[in-house]
Amino acid sequence: MFLKGLKDKFKHKSGLKYLKAEMQSPSKVVSRGRGIKQIGVIVNLDQFDKAERFSEFVSDFNLQPNAIKVIGYKGFYDKNSPYATPVFSDKDLGWKGAIENSYVLEFLSREYDLLVNYYDQENLMLQLMTIKTRARINAGFSGVDKNLNDLILEVPLDDFKLFKQELHKYLKVLNELD
Repeated sequence: MFLKGLKDKFKHKSGLKYLKAEMQSPSKVVSRGRGIKQIGVIVNLDQFDKAERFSEFVSDFNLQPNAIKVIGYKGFYDKNSPYATPVFSDKDLGWKGAIENSYVLEFLSREYDLLVNYYDQENLMLQLMTIKTRARINAGFSGVDKNLNDLILEVPLDDFKLFKQELHKYLKVLNELD
């Protein structure tokens, strides 16, 4: 028990070190062209448990039904309980910032035009997911490190309708939407 706690503490410290190093290095270039065709969403299910609302992006951005990939974070979850959204947690943290979860590996294997970081509090696992995801544009909230997002929206986390409106407005300004 004691050794497991010590091991988890060292994994956390290793993850923080990895995150700091990645944030100081130049971001990876994504080869996708203009326009929003694929959207990835990282959502903190402890703060916002309506992950199914992200399917509204399909009609809002005129996307294909399978163009949105959502993954959720929970501080603690029961692996035997079914979740509508693929989930990862603090238990999935490995050495050197690795996230050891099959849903995460599948999410990270894709490239996205837009990555929506739907969380407004700093959290190591969520930040690691954001850093590791290959996306042309990152959109999120002002409560997290400014280096994680290209587009920072000042809206309340629980007002999803306003978030959608603001995101749509700024993507139109950036000529990403028709």
